[in-house]
Amino acid sequence: MNKGIIIIPTYNEAENIVPLIEDIAALPEKFDILIVDDNSPDGTTDKVEDYIKSRKHDVKIDDLKVYVDKREDKKGLGTAYIHGFKKALEIGYEYIFEMDGDFSHNPYDIINLYNACADEGYDLAVGSRYISGVNVVNWPMGRVLLSYFASTYVRLITGMPVKDSTAGFKCYKRRVLETIDLDKIKFIGYAFQIEMKFTAWKYGFRIKEVPIVFTDRKRGESKMSINIIKEAIFGVISMKINSFFKKYKIANQT
Repeated sequence: MNKGIIIIPTYNEAENIVPLIEDIAALPEKFDILIVDDNSPDGTTDKVEDYIKSRKHDVKIDDLKVYVDKREDKKGLGTAYIHGFKKALEIGYEYIFEMDGDFSHNPYDIINLYNACADEGYDLAVGSRYISGVNVVNWPMGRVLLSYFASTYVRLITGMPVKDSTAGFKCYKRRVLETIDLDKIKFIGYAFQIEMKFTAWKYGFRIKEVPIVFTDRKRGESKMSINIIKEAIFGVISMKINSFFKKYKIANQT
């Protein structure tokens, strides 16, 4: 078992998922992979399983474990990650990653996130589009502005010093996920990313933003919707208010 596992939620990512696995397998550091698929009608999990069988004697694939969990319904991004977190903790991984399945995140940046936690001592490393300017490729300007000002809005409401609050490319130390009550995480869309960072910050965990370049998907369709945007905008206020009535036992720094 490798020290780290990368959780990749998928829904209709048959075009992307096998090339992504190959790129992760080619990294100089080895990380296992957990694919949490919401019963993709395009056969995403079949693609993965067929690939693993066809390459079962490949050295790169032998160096990592690829888990595939197929859920019965499309239940949302947040619940997919919670499912993955629980499985990763149960197996015993020390470093647990979140990553998109559409190549928006460069697999080679996994190493930088890992180093921030394993070598520099941070509890949560965030692949940030906005920590060193605006590093987004192939998004229309309207979406760039929406994302950037959404993160500014989150900082103003919550006080959380994270410039890319909706980022979904992260590395957690296991103690962060052991401390957070995962069953009480409320949001299921992109607000899930905000809630996880906010909760980790409130518990006193050390967070580092690692600069990345985010590239919009070249294949497949975006999962963004107006309901996801509404959840993020209005959910932040309720999240902040609810935090006033909760006690956070501050994490011991090591």
